[in-house]
Amino acid sequence: MFTALSERLTAALKRLTGRGVLSEQDVTEALREIRRHLLEADVSFEVTKDFVERVRQRAVGAIAVTAINPGQQVVKLVHDEIAALLGGTKRGLDFASVGPTVMLLVGLQGSGKTTTAAKLARRLKLEQKAPGLVAADLSRPAAREQLEQLGAQIGVPVFPREQRALKESLTVLGSSSLLELVRQALREAEKARCRTVIVDTAGRLQIDAELMDELKALRAATSPREVLLVADGMTGQDAVRIARGFQEGVGLTGAILTKLDGDARGGAALSIHGATGVPIKYIGVGEKGDALEPFNPAQVAGRILGQGDVVALVEKAAATMDAEAAQRLERKALSKQGMDLADFLVALKQMQAMGPIKQVLGLLPGVNAQALKAVNADDRRLKHVEAIVLSMTPDERADPSILTGSRRLRIAKGAGRTAQEVNRLLEQFQQMRKLLKRT
Repeated sequence: MFTALSERLTAALKRLTGRGVLSEQDVTEALREIRRHLLEADVSFEVTKDFVERVRQRAVGAIAVTAINPGQQVVKLVHDEIAALLGGTKRGLDFASVGPTVMLLVGLQGSGKTTTAAKLARRLKLEQKAPGLVAADLSRPAAREQLEQLGAQIGVPVFPREQRALKESLTVLGSSSLLELVRQALREAEKARCRTVIVDTAGRLQIDAELMDELKALRAATSPREVLLVADGMTGQDAVRIARGFQEGVGLTGAILTKLDGDARGGAALSIHGATGVPIKYIGVGEKGDALEPFNPAQVAGRILGQGDVVALVEKAAATMDAEAAQRLERKALSKQGMDLADFLVALKQMQAMGPIKQVLGLLPGVNAQALKAVNADDRRLKHVEAIVLSMTPDERADPSILTGSRRLRIAKGAGRTAQEVNRLLEQFQQMRKLLKRT
């Protein structure tokens, strides 16, 4: 996420932190470079201009303070202003005190609304919010089928349950059929005691009067607590135009940015709130069902400046790791017997559950975009290691010293890997055991 932007901003600010004394000219040159990088990352021109001016005004006073490293002061200012640009403070969802909370997902076609609806439902289910999904996209073929498949995967019901109601609505022209369908879905969701209802609406290739009229009618009919724009994080400056269009047309309470795990340059995230005032509430960082993260401006600002995000790392570990298994592994590792390969396999699976290696490493402080490029972190290698360990017998995992040459060759064939890979794994495992015994 924000890899290119992070790399460039970190390099620009590093030149300031390396100096004991800063002049206004030094700050001006650095800000000129930052301005160029923000524009290259597709950040809106107006947002970039205001951001640079705010940092410049505050930096002039900061470099006059001699008690603190002026370069570090400027970095802190840039961090704070990026956080402010992204919304300042973390904003969660607004839930109704009585009755099911209705959330309307809006956006252009292809932005990932249906997938995001399922991801959001999964998260709300884990938070004990008893979610339900409503298939309100009648224009896209197989939209309901896609939502039903996703709902089945996460164990969340899709309304209306009766296929007949959907078929009847499709035979009637006009928005009244859609409104009746959604009303029926909400009645069913309430009977099923759903505490939150996520409505997946139709999108278009571009903003048009027909789309806005449909969304306005839906909003009036459902009285949603949240109207969330699902925007493609790779759209750059177009994201501002799209957000403004939906804000003026239907009124937004927040935004969810998708596809931020790819080659997104970050412009959409840095522009939407700055240009519209709409808070970003979640970001999508992958295709998996759990790849939806709450958006915290201060933490994301830290990631952009290569300062890591320890809070997100701890939250990710807490959500995916089995605490009891982790404690057992710790006791075993520090015992006289030490870890065996069966324990190593458990630890490996816990690590895999946290997500792609580079994504996890990117949350560590000091591991910037340049450092990540140098890391040979191929997630397929973890699968190869798992295959090798699973090809061993329980006795071999418990006592790797019995692995003779013929056994190693058998394991290699069973795992579909080479004997050299088996030998390398065993050497690394022994080195790890020695290190653990020293601690």
